[in-house]
Amino acid sequence: MAIQVSSIDPPTQLTKREQRAAYLNALLGTLQANVPEAVALTDLRAQAAAIAHEHTFPTTRDEDWRFTDLSAMLSVPFQATPAAPDVDAAALAAIELPEAIARIVLVNGQFSAELSDLAQLPAGVVVGNLAALKTGAMAAQLTARLAQSSGGHDLCTALNTVGFPAAAVVWVPRHQVIEQPIHVVYLSVDGGNPTVTSPRCLVVAETGSALTLVEDFYGTHNQAQFNNSVTEVWADENAQMTHVRLQREGLGTFHIGKTAITQGRDSRYTIIPVSLGAQVSRLNLEMHQTGPQTDTNLYGLAAIAQSQLADTHSLIAMNHPHGTAEQLHKCIVDDAAHTVFNGKVWVPHNAQLTNTSQLNRNLLLSNKARVDTKPELDIVADNVKCAHGATVSQLDANEVFYLQSRGISAEAAQRLLIYGFAMDIIDRIPVSSLQETLMATVTQRTQ
Repeated sequence: MAIQVSSIDPPTQLTKREQRAAYLNALLGTLQANVPEAVALTDLRAQAAAIAHEHTFPTTRDEDWRFTDLSAMLSVPFQATPAAPDVDAAALAAIELPEAIARIVLVNGQFSAELSDLAQLPAGVVVGNLAALKTGAMAAQLTARLAQSSGGHDLCTALNTVGFPAAAVVWVPRHQVIEQPIHVVYLSVDGGNPTVTSPRCLVVAETGSALTLVEDFYGTHNQAQFNNSVTEVWADENAQMTHVRLQREGLGTFHIGKTAITQGRDSRYTIIPVSLGAQVSRLNLEMHQTGPQTDTNLYGLAAIAQSQLADTHSLIAMNHPHGTAEQLHKCIVDDAAHTVFNGKVWVPHNAQLTNTSQLNRNLLLSNKARVDTKPELDIVADNVKCAHGATVSQLDANEVFYLQSRGISAEAAQRLLIYGFAMDIIDRIPVSSLQETLMATVTQRTQ
């Protein structure tokens, strides 16, 4: 039975700060009451709870949250889901990846063995549920990695650590190359009441290994839901990883996601986050280069409409010499939707001979659409190549007219231009079926 969080509704005589503190305490109690014994991790969760108690939910007075208002989310009495609901396998038909070699599914944050498919994994590769892996040979390795990434001291990450009921684990051993993608699905289903879910994922690519990972946040219902996800990625020395993060949840969802990446010497990591769904979505990306000659690439896309808000905050900490980083983030904004981009590249004195570029490009399809963009470079080193920039534009009337002069309708011309704008990102996804699905979704926004 779901636990009702009746105390989440604070007395009206309290100040707004006191109301948020009361809400946070009630939410913490709800999360703590629904942790399964199989993943107790008592010390780790106690540390996270202590961090959470030092914070409160951010407001628009906080610089990093200036354009993202969580007031609507904090008015909802969310409940926890203590058991995974029964879901038919047909629910995954719309998001099936025929190229995938393995699939692990979390339903409302809970592991589903029935929907997961792990039969074709190569020997030595571990994909599974934390509760089944935290004993035996994997125990020490998991303890050394889980919740140990930099940047774990913000409120939402701490809340996830306090309350995640299950965690997906993807572990690729040394020098193992996985040619086909691994699919991690976070399925959101309507539980009848507003729910808070805490999906967790730990990904480790050991020295010399290579893999492609597709994280898929999917839901079709419009029930209010707070999805607070955390993914930790460890790319060890000379590892190669392509990471696709797709968020296409229902319009009642408040999605706050954290992806923390730790890269070793000579590693190459590429992430392609695509945001399409949710009422309010916020993605915090943190990349930490922990060795020289490290390569980091971020190619992001947000395509939203109606009154959606999609916020992307990224940090690339170079830290060592001869590192490279490239970031290209594109936004397609229709109706009264609103996108936010804040990208920061940190180049300290030790990071000499680095090369980094950052560009945010935005396409407005409506007079009511809004974009707030803030690319940042924080450079202390003096022997580097660094560049950043941002553009905001509408569809070029001359380009539309040119296509019309070649016999293409105005509507088809607009779709073709949007296709070209988005294809620069989607074409980098190394999964052909997913490319086709995303292009059809994006271009339909002008119909």
